Amino acid sequence: MRRDNRIRDMARALRDAVRSFAWSAEERHRRRRHRLVGPPGLWELKRNFQFEFLKGAGLQPAHALVDIGCGTLRGGIPLIRYLDPGKYCGIESRGEALAEGKQELREEGLEHKQPELICAHDLASLELPLRFDYGWAYSVLFHMNEPAIEACFRFLERHLRPGAFFYANVEIGHRRSGHWRGFPVVWRTMDAYRELAARHGMSVEDIGSTGELGHLSGKASHDRQRMLRWVRK
Repeated sequence: MRRDNRIRDMARALRDAVRSFAWSAEERHRRRRHRLVGPPGLWELKRNFQFEFLKGAGLQPAHALVDIGCGTLRGGIPLIRYLDPGKYCGIESRGEALAEGKQELREEGLEHKQPELICAHDLASLELPLRFDYGWAYSVLFHMNEPAIEACFRFLERHLRPGAFFYANVEIGHRRSGHWRGFPVVWRTMDAYRELAARHGMSVEDIGSTGELGHLSGKASHDRQRMLRWVRK
């Protein structure tokens, strides 16, 4: 009897160890996915902020949305779930990040929503058949140098419907540019964004800080960014 108990105890301990290892591997993968797009501790807050902000801005399931710099689909997953099939288009320059997004799409069982997920390094030459009602670039524009942001707005000029909205959070000011994981961190003046809009058939306005709009992370560098709204003429 004692031998049988020992065998059961050993089997239980082995099952627990295997389960613990599996959970640890899953947790390691989850953290790696999160680190590709910023601080892991802010993942859920930033995912929820994107979805709630765009819904509050009038996004409806029937609208077509292009998500520029969609990354690992941190914001994309709830948007894909919400939008009608074929209405979400995500564009990302990093193949590794987009591969993680596609994996999460499969894990969430959302492939039937038929999102268009594109790995593209040059928006200037990218031509899509869709015309979009909404454009979105979350924590993206301040990682674009001047040639990249011009290419982005040429793409938007071609692909947004007249009257369509484009939203993006930016860093406003005159600070010296820095770097983040190989990307520049670029500060621009509001006048620079107005000039950019005018060159590409849009108007633009500052609608508030990210914190004022619901991004309450407790980190001033994240909550004080400005949210801009462009309208395609």
